[in-house]
Amino acid sequence: MFDQGNTAYVLITAAMVLLMTPGLAFFYGGLVKAKSVISMMMLSFGAIGLIGVLWVLYGYSIAFSNSGSGNFVGIQGWFGIDSTLFSLNALVDQAHSATATGYPTIAFAAFQATFAIITVALISGAIADRAKFGAWMVFAGVWATVVYFPVANWVFNLPVKGVGGGWLAHMGLIDFAGGTAVHINAGSAGLALALVLGKRVGFAKGAYKPHNPPFVMLGAGLLWFGWFGFNAGSELGADGTASLAFINTLAAPAAAVLGWLIIEKLRDGKATSVGAASGAVAGLVAITPACAALTPFWGMVLGIVAGAVCCLAVDLKFKLGFDDSLDVVGVHLIGGIIGTLFIGIFAYQGSVGLIYGGGFKQLGIQALGAISVMVYSFVLAFVIGWIIQKTMGFRITNEDEIAGIDTAVHGEEGYVLLDERV
Repeated sequence: MFDQGNTAYVLITAAMVLLMTPGLAFFYGGLVKAKSVISMMMLSFGAIGLIGVLWVLYGYSIAFSNSGSGNFVGIQGWFGIDSTLFSLNALVDQAHSATATGYPTIAFAAFQATFAIITVALISGAIADRAKFGAWMVFAGVWATVVYFPVANWVFNLPVKGVGGGWLAHMGLIDFAGGTAVHINAGSAGLALALVLGKRVGFAKGAYKPHNPPFVMLGAGLLWFGWFGFNAGSELGADGTASLAFINTLAAPAAAVLGWLIIEKLRDGKATSVGAASGAVAGLVAITPACAALTPFWGMVLGIVAGAVCCLAVDLKFKLGFDDSLDVVGVHLIGGIIGTLFIGIFAYQGSVGLIYGGGFKQLGIQALGAISVMVYSFVLAFVIGWIIQKTMGFRITNEDEIAGIDTAVHGEEGYVLLDERV
């Protein structure tokens, strides 16, 4: 018999993580112009449909294959492909058999499916206002197959008694809930797509205002709620480690809100609602890999640093000339890097952090993980996006962008204030 408490915990936290993607749809939807809200939200819901199916067909089998040897050699060690491909259905046969984990493996597969979905959806913020829905769906399916599923294998597929598992996990990378596999991965892909699709019409600082800040705050609230499942749920059991991850998921983003608003007030003279919501997300991103490795004090330090740095980083797109529409790079890539490297200095878990006498070894492993995922994701996302752009076309026309992508692509409007039939 399974531990019903642990099984319930895994399933409930999986549902919480799935809610993050509709929450992201609200967050992103409020940030774009009114004529793009349907398109923006559809990119997230499209990811739910497509990646959910691909995960069941073969995504889980790649990400959590038993093939990884830990020696980094061969396609099996890198991509996790072996005889388990297309075998998630085999887990049904184990659903009533006791295991050492206390929960059925298929519950874990369901939990990890929601990670794959939100990671793909995060990328869409970089190409808001100008991407074709069909092209996005093609990109999402290919990128998930050749980037996310293998990278999840590198990071999340843990060795068993020092044998097997993904190569980064085997090396000792600390990434409790996805700073590399989720946020650096998505942020790097977002940067690549922003470069492939080019700038929006009239791109300039201050040219685009969020059309619905209440949507942004609602989305941030749903994300924060789901993030407790994301981080604490990654322990896969209701215990002390989950409790530490939970309090850090409260403390770090709370501090990040303050960090973002302080910079915003000093720089612009006003603290905004969108800034508060963005600060919370930046803190959540940064604490994701570190939530079980830091004391709450260092969690708050990480939060305030991430909030301040990410607030400054979002302006890089204007200085460097790339149009990352909704700051996927500034928040997710930069925030993910900060949180991943912070572990190497301040992690008390196993006394591996530099200040706890662990030396520079863990910091080096964290840097290797961040750089490896960043380069791999960026290069492949750029190639996939470029091929789609040159074949079926990824970007809508300038005319459709100006007229409104919602009506041009989906034949719908986000807001109908007057019924023309009356």
